[in-house]
Amino acid sequence: MIFVNLPVADLDRSKAFYAGLGFGFDEQFSDDNTASVVISEQIVVMLLTRERFADFVPGVVGDPAQATTVLNALSVDSREEADEMLARALASGGKPWQPAQDHGSMYGTSFADPDGHVWETVWMDPAVVR
Repeated sequence: MIFVNLPVADLDRSKAFYAGLGFGFDEQFSDDNTASVVISEQIVVMLLTRERFADFVPGVVGDPAQATTVLNALSVDSREEADEMLARALASGGKPWQPAQDHGSMYGTSFADPDGHVWETVWMDPAVVR
């Protein structure tokens, strides 16, 4: 499994954003300072208030709105699904990040969540993927 841990300024706002993308939550691993977002059976995003996130790292918690530190890419099943995810992100309070990229056998869109964490959605033609 992959667990992505993200510091967030407003937990309720972030929960609303990720719910708007169509993801559910695992309440067993959520509380007033964290929310466990289930992306898939293998991927979970832990949203942590900045204060709670600071409990896990030495030094200062970075601000993704000021500098891009990671690109999180999710595979999707079609170009249309990439476009739909982008539309849901923008409708849920996300911001556009880079223009859509079309490389023929690979297509992707991208957006930033309300805190500035960057997400990409990537479709690759199964005929060319080994």
